[in-house]
Amino acid sequence: MKFSLIYEAQTVDASRLGDRRVFDEIVEQVELAEQMGFDVVWCVEHTSLTNYAHMSAPETFLAFIAGRTKRIELGHGVVCLPPAMNHPIKVAERIATLDLLSKGRVHFGVGKGGSQQEAGAFGYDLNELHPMIDESMYLIPKMFVQDEIEHHGDFIKIPKRPIHPKPYQDPHPRMYMACTNTDTLTRAGQRGMGALVLGFGGPDEVAKKNKVYRDAWESRKPEQQVGYRPTQHLAALCPAIVLDDGMRARQIGIRGQRYFMESLAYWYAGGERPDPAAWQDDLTQATTGEMVIKSRFASEEVVADFSDPALAMMNPNHAYGTVEDCIGYVQRLQEAGADEILFICQMGTVPQWAQLETISNIGKYVIPHFRGK
Repeated sequence: MKFSLIYEAQTVDASRLGDRRVFDEIVEQVELAEQMGFDVVWCVEHTSLTNYAHMSAPETFLAFIAGRTKRIELGHGVVCLPPAMNHPIKVAERIATLDLLSKGRVHFGVGKGGSQQEAGAFGYDLNELHPMIDESMYLIPKMFVQDEIEHHGDFIKIPKRPIHPKPYQDPHPRMYMACTNTDTLTRAGQRGMGALVLGFGGPDEVAKKNKVYRDAWESRKPEQQVGYRPTQHLAALCPAIVLDDGMRARQIGIRGQRYFMESLAYWYAGGERPDPAAWQDDLTQATTGEMVIKSRFASEEVVADFSDPALAMMNPNHAYGTVEDCIGYVQRLQEAGADEILFICQMGTVPQWAQLETISNIGKYVIPHFRGK
């Protein structure tokens, strides 16, 4: 099993100074993660989502990280493929170049982006993107292996041209899809691609998604394969704050998750902007080890202990707590079918010291626990 970090570059402070701070902090975290034995650093790609995600140029960030590290692998989770946003020729060139410079450390995820806010910035209707994403997804791997490419598709026209350079990995880096629902899990499995399960649902949801993905993988047909390197791999999101003080870790983690969910809801569901300054009196209460949170998701107020499965999307019972809590939660994800754990601790309000301590604790205790098995 692999142990990784994933980044949105989420920030409460959307000023120039805030952007400088969040990227400086992430670099410090990734350098520590390499020392602590993490396997991959993954980066999303989002555009025009203030506060929620300022990771708009992951190819630049990952290239910088490649030069600052020696071993940790570099994951695009994912490159958005609307042609006006990322033309397939430029994607192929950038992925191959990064793979060469990093000596084969690249993982290549693809997707369409998640909101009309982003699609509209490039002149698209989000609901019309699927066919052009598919066209690009099948086309790019051909550029990795063919001396020349010529393509006359419904959305992409390329006269006969050589595409350089070719990747370090032969035939090309492993390919993945971002998977948030049954349809995308099925497509990833049928197309012989890895699945990046980017949701807060927890082990029970991961187990359901794992079955969908593995069943689709078993039923795949050669003509459906994307690229030339079948990859059966399911990576599961794992929100984590791991401190010596387990209750403090849960409070910090739930607060960060609330910021994550409310900033997501603002852009995706028309909710209100998150306002952490207003959370002082109603954020969390601790009662016999159970955490109660009064929060808002989109426009609905939620008051619950999150034992109700219907509230699984906002379930705070992730790897928030002590090392032992984290090990127990990761074990459940492993049993649910995860091949890789995508730890996320870089959530809005989470302070840098807590993120660094989390990475250190996972590296010192959690990763060795599972490696030892």
